[in-house]
Amino acid sequence: MKNKTLFKKVPFVLMLITVTLFALIPLSQIVYSKNPYSAIESKLKVMNQILYYINQLYFEDVDMDELMEGAFQGIFKQLDPHSIYIPAKQQEEIEELFRGSFQGIGIEFDVLNGYITVISPVADSPSERAGLMPGDQIIAIDGEDAYEITKKDVFKKLRGPKGTSVEITILRLGGDKFDVTIIRDDIPIYSVRAALMLDNETGYIWLTRFSATTDEEVRTAFNQLEAQGMKRLLLDLRNNSGGYLEQAAAISNLFIARKDTLVFTKGKSKKMEQVFIADPKQGREDYPLIVLINRGSASASEIVAGAIQDLDRGLVVGETSFGKGLVQRQLPLNDGSAMRVTIARYYTPSGRLIQRPYTNGNAKEYYKDLYIENRETVLDSLKELRPKYKTRLGRIVYGGGGITPDQYIAWDLKLQKNTQKLLTHSKRPFFNWGSNYANSHRDEFETYENFNSYWILDQNDFLTFLDYVRNQEIELNLDELEIDKDYILNMLKSEIASSYWGKDEAIGIRLRYDNQVMSALNYFNEAAGFIKISQ
Repeated sequence: MKNKTLFKKVPFVLMLITVTLFALIPLSQIVYSKNPYSAIESKLKVMNQILYYINQLYFEDVDMDELMEGAFQGIFKQLDPHSIYIPAKQQEEIEELFRGSFQGIGIEFDVLNGYITVISPVADSPSERAGLMPGDQIIAIDGEDAYEITKKDVFKKLRGPKGTSVEITILRLGGDKFDVTIIRDDIPIYSVRAALMLDNETGYIWLTRFSATTDEEVRTAFNQLEAQGMKRLLLDLRNNSGGYLEQAAAISNLFIARKDTLVFTKGKSKKMEQVFIADPKQGREDYPLIVLINRGSASASEIVAGAIQDLDRGLVVGETSFGKGLVQRQLPLNDGSAMRVTIARYYTPSGRLIQRPYTNGNAKEYYKDLYIENRETVLDSLKELRPKYKTRLGRIVYGGGGITPDQYIAWDLKLQKNTQKLLTHSKRPFFNWGSNYANSHRDEFETYENFNSYWILDQNDFLTFLDYVRNQEIELNLDELEIDKDYILNMLKSEIASSYWGKDEAIGIRLRYDNQVMSALNYFNEAAGFIKISQ
């Protein structure tokens, strides 16, 4: 959540690649289509002719690998928007994302002013254990100068097999320079982006994906928050584009303490059908629950929101979700590439299919819907055309177009263009200024609670920041920045908190300007009503 304007629009490419729901069905159970093979054989002969003529007659040399990959992409364009061909070079990165780990030293970084700059060491990683801090510059790797290194080369040099070592030279804020040897290890890619207390009784969990470790992570986060006095929970699923089907069911089960359906699937054959039933021993229903969604919440996150809504366990707030009710199975191909093909539809406990309409071969139009500014008004006007279902308590809910929230909360952060550019600038002025400030004012900070509640940056700090930005030769529009001054100072405060305490604390400060989170707190009385009814 470095730039909260990310909640306003969902990145098209990210959604195209990662809005998937994986069905954990053994490959041996897949029943292949009974379409006439004669048609396939005939078309393959034509394809061979086409390739032969292109290779022999086309006026320029052609990369046949690229040509064939284009043909594969064309095949999948005739299916639904979530069935895709994945080239081999992309497959390894996607596997890491959903496996939940890779091997290396464990830093979030950027290349600033020519040097690798540590944005944050990954929790429980070799870098954290070695004492790396936000703002540290890696100026050499294994004795070789790392100035003006590319990000691609950073991955090559710092990632590596578990147990191998790499020596890096660190230049720390304040001028300290030292060498440190780091032993590479498994680096977790966390699903829980943040877990913190918003106040004395409200826990907040920000879940960004459904990977192999999600269930374990959420359980751990929940237990930590409960130990801090949590009495009610806000689960943030905004821009969570999905992941594993079984993990979506497991997370849903955490909030359901009765034997009821969480989600079920239907496919071409009975072997594609699955029903996930809640285990009462795995769930809790003794605290109010609010689930926060937006137009970027898709797939597995919609399963969770749909289960909570249909079973009347808690309140769903925010914006109407993406609307993806299809289940994919990923199959490896001989050259290291893969195909992801839709094998079933999934349904919420009430029987809802929440898949939005789509036209085969027109993915652009399918995703374009996400960018409509008045999307909620348009969807609301179409409610009467959508199929109606009833929750366990008889409330009306709708299928055919995502999960409609029980309480609509629009995202309304409107920042000036110059502020937005400054927040996303490649020189990362907010991070750098905050890290420098934290390094030179460490004696001023006591507990995070006092820092969060009482410590403020003032007008002099704002002017100092503007001077710093000028010195970095970044273009400024002072009038626009003045309009957003309070927001800018809060973001700087969050960067100081990140450098001094960590990411959770930084996010806790940024959430003050998250109107959807702050507004959601007003609905806990309504959410608590479901607890009373179920009892």
